[in-house]
Amino acid sequence: MSDASNGTAYALFDTALGRCGIAWTARGIARVLLPEADDARTRSRLLAGVDRAQRRTPTGAVRRAVALVTAHLAGKRADLGTIVLDMAAVPAFHRRVYEAARAIPSGDARAYGEIASRLGSPGAARAVGQAMRRNPFPIIVPCHRVLAAGGKPGGFSANGGLDTKARLLAIEGVELPRTSPPTKRPAVACGTFDVETARSHLVAADKRLARLMERVGPFRLQLRDTQSTFGALAEAIVYQQLTGKAATTIFGRVKALYPARRFTPEAVLATPDARLRACGLSGNKLLALRDLAAKTRSGVVPTLRRLRGMPDDEIVERLTAVRGIGRWTVEMLLIFRLGRPDVLPVDDYGVRKGFAIAFGGDLPPPRDVTARGERWRPYRTMASWYLWRAVDSLG
Repeated sequence: MSDASNGTAYALFDTALGRCGIAWTARGIARVLLPEADDARTRSRLLAGVDRAQRRTPTGAVRRAVALVTAHLAGKRADLGTIVLDMAAVPAFHRRVYEAARAIPSGDARAYGEIASRLGSPGAARAVGQAMRRNPFPIIVPCHRVLAAGGKPGGFSANGGLDTKARLLAIEGVELPRTSPPTKRPAVACGTFDVETARSHLVAADKRLARLMERVGPFRLQLRDTQSTFGALAEAIVYQQLTGKAATTIFGRVKALYPARRFTPEAVLATPDARLRACGLSGNKLLALRDLAAKTRSGVVPTLRRLRGMPDDEIVERLTAVRGIGRWTVEMLLIFRLGRPDVLPVDDYGVRKGFAIAFGGDLPPPRDVTARGERWRPYRTMASWYLWRAVDSLG
């Protein structure tokens, strides 16, 4: 991988599935991305959280990796197990899961529970599923070959969701059974958890919540594009206690100070206070933005890539160390940026108001929402979404 000796390099390449992306370092292949709607989106998602990546023409081992992936997606025999991966940023358990997944032969499939048992952790099927959803090396690490219990398809985080998963398996001669027509399947934009499983769990666990879900209709959570933890939190700081229109204007002015994707912690720290204040930032927000930039540069605020491999509680602890970032702000990031399945923002007015609509009575204290929310685990994000929609549609 000598052609990436300085940082990360990337390239886009054509396959039978569409235009894919690949990123690499001197240690090996760091990321692979299946086709998005267009090149700009593919490049954006491929490089999310990566600083100063350079577009290069693959040579050597990277060129061979591209050729193997291309051949595989064309239905030809290709030994993807020879491709060297850079797992330096991958959590230890995920590495073990990925190694086990790479051992699944083409044309075969395994259940999450089977993988967990092979790793000596039979109770870790859910953790295996989370590792699969965060797989940065699809195709090379064949997460499409890992299914839910009973041969059910489970989820799939790539663009196209289960349709893409079915297509990948079909290339290998495996037919993925469907439990219902795809047009009737509600979906999370990025497929971070299986919607049908979550919905079934909530309906069985709480009949009163189930009635609300029936009245509101299909689950339609849409995740926001996120290129860096710093950018997402900077936007959250600016938007606090402002109308959407005013915040959009101010944040647009701030970003306009840094053309060509140069809105970085280093750039913000080098900008005089007067220029930032002229964008409309208050004194407190200026201090918060500078603290965010400093803590991002020092590593207190993780990169987006590292964030995706961290548990929710650790993310809350790390990010609330930043001035102006409270638990609620981090919970919104967990839900709408990372698509985490089990987040219940009990201090949120909309959640509490929706709770009152669904279960009756006055606005409940957070402890009451927390208590009832125990029966919604591990899909409290879906429950939260329905409580918000109750206010919009029924309040």
